[in-house]
Amino acid sequence: MLTPQIVLDAYSKGLFPMAENRRDKQLFWIDPEVRGILPLDNFHIPRSLKKKIRNNPFEVRFDHNFAAVIRACAQQKPKRRETWINDEIIELYTKLFCMRHAHSVECWQEEKLVGGLYGISIGGAFFGESMFSSERDSSKIALVHLVARLNLAGFTLLDTQFITDHLKQFGAIEISRVEYHKILNGALNLNVGFHLEVSLDAEEEVLRRILQSKTQTS
Repeated sequence: MLTPQIVLDAYSKGLFPMAENRRDKQLFWIDPEVRGILPLDNFHIPRSLKKKIRNNPFEVRFDHNFAAVIRACAQQKPKRRETWINDEIIELYTKLFCMRHAHSVECWQEEKLVGGLYGISIGGAFFGESMFSSERDSSKIALVHLVARLNLAGFTLLDTQFITDHLKQFGAIEISRVEYHKILNGALNLNVGFHLEVSLDAEEEVLRRILQSKTQTS
């Protein structure tokens, strides 16, 4: 039987679970030869998105409704007819949330959840799992706030597992399995946490620096 602790141990060894589709009862382990990561010190934000973030279109919350986020990520939609998130993954990651190892970043609009993402944290490594958006750019804005939080907390690895066009615009790159394990092992040894006792001003300052970065795309 797969347990939350087995999942954490697997992540620490560079593995992550997936299902073939939403209805699949089986999980299998993935260990890619090349791994997608988002360098936290070289994060790109498109100009148009920077402008939108400054207008504060959404209220961003952390770990407010994890269950709603993972279920939204698991939903099948016209543009995403299949998903690798099955019922067992939902159950396991909800338990990991209760253990403070799974986290969500959420975009809210008029008390409605309109976008977000979730992932796993171990030491100074954050493993991004999935994201969803029902309002334009909401998942992208959640990602920007995640990067700000990880930088503030002292994380050194944001693992995206694979590379998509969506992630490339933010500077995501592929690295070899050997290089990934070097970075992963260093991150796992860090004593940092996703939730820090920091002021709102400190978080806003980190976000401001990211938005002012000259490294950007159109």
